[in-house]
Amino acid sequence: MKTNNLGYPRIGDNRELKKANELYWAGKISAEELLAAAATIRKQNWQLQAEKGIDLIPSNDFSLYDQVLDLTLTLGAIPERYQEFAKTNNSLDLYFAMARGAQKNGQDVVAMEMTKWFDTNYHYIVPEFTKNQKFELFSTKIIAEFIESKKLGITTKPVLIGPVSYLLLGKEKESGFHRIDLIEELLPVYFEILNTLQTEGAEWIQLDEPFLALNLTDKERNAIIYVYNEINKKFPSLKIMLTNYFDCFGENLETALALPVHTLHLDLVRCPSQLDDILESGKLDANVNLSLGVVDGRNIWKNDFKNSLDLIQKATDALGKDRILIAPSCSLIHSPCDLDLETNDDTLTPEIKQWLAFAKQKIEEVSLLKSFASKEQDAETSLHFIENTVANENRKTSKLIHNEAVKHRVANIAKSDDQRQNTFAIRRKKQIEALQLPLFPTTTIGSFPQTTEVRSWRAKFKKGELTQQQYDDLLQKETEETIRFQEETGIDVLVHGEFERNDMVEYFGEQLDGFTFTKNGWVQSYGSRCVKPPVIYGDVSRPNPMTVKWTQFAQSLTPKWVKGMLTGPVTILQWSFVRNDQSRSETCTQIALAIRDEVVDLEKAGIKIIQIDEPAIREGLPLRKEEWANYLDWAIKAFRISASGVKDDTQIHTHMCYSEFNDIIQNIADMDADVITIECSRSQMELLDVFADFKYPNEIGPGVYDIHSPRVPSRNEMVQLLEKASAVVPVDQLWVNPDCGLKTRHWEETKKALTEMVAAAKEMRVAVENIV
Repeated sequence: MKTNNLGYPRIGDNRELKKANELYWAGKISAEELLAAAATIRKQNWQLQAEKGIDLIPSNDFSLYDQVLDLTLTLGAIPERYQEFAKTNNSLDLYFAMARGAQKNGQDVVAMEMTKWFDTNYHYIVPEFTKNQKFELFSTKIIAEFIESKKLGITTKPVLIGPVSYLLLGKEKESGFHRIDLIEELLPVYFEILNTLQTEGAEWIQLDEPFLALNLTDKERNAIIYVYNEINKKFPSLKIMLTNYFDCFGENLETALALPVHTLHLDLVRCPSQLDDILESGKLDANVNLSLGVVDGRNIWKNDFKNSLDLIQKATDALGKDRILIAPSCSLIHSPCDLDLETNDDTLTPEIKQWLAFAKQKIEEVSLLKSFASKEQDAETSLHFIENTVANENRKTSKLIHNEAVKHRVANIAKSDDQRQNTFAIRRKKQIEALQLPLFPTTTIGSFPQTTEVRSWRAKFKKGELTQQQYDDLLQKETEETIRFQEETGIDVLVHGEFERNDMVEYFGEQLDGFTFTKNGWVQSYGSRCVKPPVIYGDVSRPNPMTVKWTQFAQSLTPKWVKGMLTGPVTILQWSFVRNDQSRSETCTQIALAIRDEVVDLEKAGIKIIQIDEPAIREGLPLRKEEWANYLDWAIKAFRISASGVKDDTQIHTHMCYSEFNDIIQNIADMDADVITIECSRSQMELLDVFADFKYPNEIGPGVYDIHSPRVPSRNEMVQLLEKASAVVPVDQLWVNPDCGLKTRHWEETKKALTEMVAAAKEMRVAVENIV
């Protein structure tokens, strides 16, 4: 029996990678210094896993920005627009330009698209493919890191996204072909990589094919069969571990069981029933091993040793210990690094902390499970086993978790609670009269740059170095300056800037009952962007107003409308570590009622425009389509519950970014938001087509510039995007806004970009007036 890990957090215990990346981008450290910081993190990760007893330690799970982008560079699938840039810049700057865009030495290249990694809050850079796409070995990162680990005395298991999943993660950038048609062109580069790794001494190779958890076409399944038969022919002695995670194999199970691979990895957290399906099928080849993903790689709850050992025992009874590997369910990049760093009992109480496990603790759990299952130590008398049992029992009986008043309110929700008073057509007339906005009204998505200075105020306040009044005075000054800037720029609907907020979910969780927090529970969202998800451990309610004070203050400064800014219930759910002792739908409904109370209070305070952000609606979709209807039913209802307590002339906005809407556009319409803002600039308004084809009835703000890139778009660039938008959506339905919030940007680029954005909107108004 072996222990197996699929991937380890790459950010460093104290976010060393984030800091090094941002220093490099700012020109404050050299490429050599950045790469040295990265090597230190890899070394620490490998040595930690070796010390904790992991037999199969991954390499190439580390990335400076994103593992999909790494593979794109490895395979030489570099879009044509970067070719000139590549001639005059090193490969590291080319890599970051593909991720973030670049304006450098007269060169101006836009970033590649970014979207969510399956149903997680991790974002990946979307590969771009053309009909005559060529692949070649361009970056040897995977080989270099395997050699690097060997020099440390650790022979790792190199990790690669499988060829079929890599193609399916991408997009065709021209018509007339399907990206899966490129498989024969792609496969020789994989062969070259595998051959070099084998020559260097690699025994195991992990190939991730998470699309095996999705509904595949026959063509896509045939590609899987073709790929793994070809790999087996050329590399019969390599131990290929085929990994699937986030769900069952479903109707792809028969295909997976027929593949000539050494080991199949199963996510038994998301789909424990598949173990029975496989063992009872009688179709598992006698030479194929099973990696049992029994430790949750996606959440922070302590493993239930009793439950996991039952699953392991079932597998070993059928197959024998030698064919079993114990593992987390998926890569641990979705988990914080180390619970031992949580030393503040006021932030995370000992009672709740005993229920948790972060990445370091999860690999310890994997090793302990192997020790118990292989009888290296007796579970019943082990202190670790006894502590695990006690902690799990304590959680079930804790008085912290249950609030009967909350449960009663959820049980008594009426049908009218998730419906606005009148249809959008009626509401719109009242809103036009009340708000008096021009054509192409301009706004932003909510947050403005949080400078080092602003973040230092928050840190000082938390340490007691600033009084509440001193802190509020500083925030009021920053808010007023932001209001004045927006007025001077000519933005139509203002925001207060959110300087009092740390994170769009954490801020609300701090004010809701049923949530707790960590000091160092960071996970990567994209690139250098790390988030610290709240922990939902119990029933959720809102004891006091959360945003009214600052929104009302901002509105008092200006005659223009100021939006109230809230995070929606589905996004708070998705971007938190969620309790696993009740259904997600129940927890989401509890959050929706809390947000509803806030919306009603904002309206009472005179706020006429309220934005309830739901960027995670699409992300929350189950991977298998047959499960979509149930999820969409409760998720859309939760949004409507949060938004439906106001009058017709109060305008409800929502925001969604980096999502594909084609297959859920009816559900988006069912949300019945008066205005929806979406990411559109990286896709050049491509995402807007589905709204046009559907004849989306409500108003829409397609983002006209990419805030995840430091480049400043020109007015003409944004006018061209608005012209594309107005060609498919009636101009009286269009808003003008950035793709997302501006929190992570710098003031200089923000001011330039918003000035250009307002100028673009004014140019469009003149153009429309001239046509009329």
